[in-house]
Amino acid sequence: MERLWLVVLVIFVMALSVQSQLKTGFYSTSCSKAEAIVRSTVESYFKKDPTIAAGLLRLHFHDCFVQGCDGSVLIAGSSSERNALPNLGLRGFEVIDDAKSQIEALCPGVVSCADILPLAARDAVDLSDGPSWSVPTGRRDGRVSSSSQASNLPSPLDTVAVQKKNFSDKGLDDHDLVTLVGAHTIGQTHCQFIRYRLYNFTTTGNADPTINQSFLPQLQALCPRNGDGTKPVPLDKDSQTDFDTSFFKNVRDGSGVLESDQRLWDDAATRDVVKKYAGTIRGLLGLRFDIEFRQAMVKMSSIEVKTGTDGEIRKVCSKFN
Repeated sequence: MERLWLVVLVIFVMALSVQSQLKTGFYSTSCSKAEAIVRSTVESYFKKDPTIAAGLLRLHFHDCFVQGCDGSVLIAGSSSERNALPNLGLRGFEVIDDAKSQIEALCPGVVSCADILPLAARDAVDLSDGPSWSVPTGRRDGRVSSSSQASNLPSPLDTVAVQKKNFSDKGLDDHDLVTLVGAHTIGQTHCQFIRYRLYNFTTTGNADPTINQSFLPQLQALCPRNGDGTKPVPLDKDSQTDFDTSFFKNVRDGSGVLESDQRLWDDAATRDVVKKYAGTIRGLLGLRFDIEFRQAMVKMSSIEVKTGTDGEIRKVCSKFN
């Protein structure tokens, strides 16, 4: 019995030590300009194309959901994670590479690519008129990147039950799920991922009945039956480049673009969170979403991180040392 308690205690201490190795300002003495370089790099790309903000946020999210937040999504190669089917539309690699090369010139071998990702995601949200937050740093880069491990990434076809399980498997609850999906307020998809909802949802030639009838013609005009499948479609019809709560109002009103987003209204637990953020008192509820989004992002960016002597600090983000 004593040995069992000792094992439990050791595991608990190990878990605490991993958490304690991630801390705000991890590079304050070893590379004090690292966060400023990431910020200025993101800003320069954002000025040219504000939609890059959503790309950087999604890049970080997809990294964390496969093997934890370890920069494995950045590795180039035919069998690497970034070439898995769910990752083929990822954007923002050049932003991360640019920031990394500037940081390497100043502080070689110090700052991980796994830390640049959450810093860039934070700055992308801030530049989109969303909240900012302190990002705990100290992650190390993973040494494995395999496309076969990316098969369980969230899909626009996922039911709420599947979404809940995917998030629960990563230590995230239903509230975190809805809060993090709120990042779609600055996101976009492509016609090929929603066309089935517009024309042949039930294989009888009808549209998805959960789509608001006044919104359906707008989507059909954007995505004609035989049109270009790669045409981009904003996930927030009202304010694509502003990080706000209108996404939740759209879901409440039947104007969610992705089926997986609209399904959040079908489940009692997730509907309650959507209602809370959609509300009517815009300023108050916008503020609540801002606060809770920060908390959920810090929680997500701590998934299965590598710290201490685990992993490595890559010289170039797209290849292992």
